[in-house]
Amino acid sequence: MSTDAPEPLPSPRTPRNRYAPAPPRLPSHEASPQNQRIDSPFSSLTVAFAHLPNSTVNALCGASAGIASGIVTCPLDVIKTRLQGQGSFRPRNLARPSRAVYNGLVGTARVIWLEDGVRGMYRGLGPMLLGYIPTWAVYMTVYDFSKDFFGPRMENKWLSRISASVTAGACSTLATNPIWVIKTRLMSQVSARALEENRPPWHYKGTFDAFRKMYTTEGIGAFYSGLAPALLGLTHVAIQFPLYEYFKMRFTGLEMGQTNTQNDDVHWLGILGATILSKICATSATYPHEVLRTRLQTQQRTLPSHSHEEISFRGGHGYGHRTRPPGTASSDGMINMPRYRGVIKTCTTILHEEGWRAFYNGMGTNMLRAIPAAVTTMMTYESLRSWHQKAKFEEEQIELDSLEH
Repeated sequence: MSTDAPEPLPSPRTPRNRYAPAPPRLPSHEASPQNQRIDSPFSSLTVAFAHLPNSTVNALCGASAGIASGIVTCPLDVIKTRLQGQGSFRPRNLARPSRAVYNGLVGTARVIWLEDGVRGMYRGLGPMLLGYIPTWAVYMTVYDFSKDFFGPRMENKWLSRISASVTAGACSTLATNPIWVIKTRLMSQVSARALEENRPPWHYKGTFDAFRKMYTTEGIGAFYSGLAPALLGLTHVAIQFPLYEYFKMRFTGLEMGQTNTQNDDVHWLGILGATILSKICATSATYPHEVLRTRLQTQQRTLPSHSHEEISFRGGHGYGHRTRPPGTASSDGMINMPRYRGVIKTCTTILHEEGWRAFYNGMGTNMLRAIPAAVTTMMTYESLRSWHQKAKFEEEQIELDSLEH
């Protein structure tokens, strides 16, 4: 291993060094990593982990980070989803709602607790975890690979980071959108004691029941509802991860996923600061797309009909702007047009019915959810990457010692 001092970040045209320079190898008479690891209770696991390729480690670290994040923030995600979807199930009368059922973080939590208890606060946890595992596994793997791909081909380092973020985000979104639709549906589901105007036109017993009923009654297209605003949300990761790398470089001098093997310090404060700042900036700039995605994902379809529109939507627009309660069909045989159609039409409808503030419903709650989620994700990811790099370095030291003796 090299004994030189740490070098500055290489240019995008040179291969990226994943690891910070290693410390000088200890003389044989001093305590070696091999001797230190003999007494470790996790020695066999560490050895196995050290031999994993970087692509597998990225996937495992990303999946583990997603699971930890989902468990910590599920109640806040339920509250955010209820606030975002509020107003999408009421009958259409062109008048804005006279009374909001969900008011802020505390008010929404109180309503959910009184109606459903603890179970309501963790509704949708199953598909959330099921979604986080492939989402972050795909994202972290593709992001790391894309940085290596775009880095030598682009003059601007940060443009290559943005390209890598968008590429990774697109791959993970396309792969996992059906899971997130199910998660949103479950989190939007209210108690049977709730008022009918606030009740969605479905009831699912769980993740697999939701999948079966959606496929049977709505078809495969239902699982890709909200895909357009979800892809629009790639602007979020295009802001967050390059900013995270920038702030981490400024605070610690290391890239994302990189650690210094010279000591056990993982620069937690630098990672924490970089995560919080990047997440606040990205969420503030791109939040309205989350409301659009929630509204489209919670709009129920029916299977193709004989009308020339081919598909109808529960609780949609009727002719003459008459209202039909969610889940009912048109009594006059007219086409049941969707309430929300595409990004632009959905924006227009929400603005006309509820005003511009509706685009920021649940933003405060989302900040309280998103920041701990991001911190949990990045701390888990960085710590696991650090463990892998240190274990890999120790293995190399052991191999060098064995060759010398």
